[in-house]
Amino acid sequence: MSKSEQAAQREQRLAAKLRENLKRRKGQLKARADADTRSPGIDPAVQGQTGNKP
Repeated sequence: MSKSEQAAQREQRLAAKLRENLKRRKGQLKARADADTRSPGIDPAVQGQTGNKP
């Protein structure tokens, strides 16, 4: 295998890793955005305190 073939394979591996990373990060951002839209305006410190004690 020549150096140019090795370089091409390395470049392909790096490109694949970058695509995977981008896909993962986009998924994380989407999940955060979905979580923000489900509970807008709720203070995390107050969340879970309903005031209705049994």
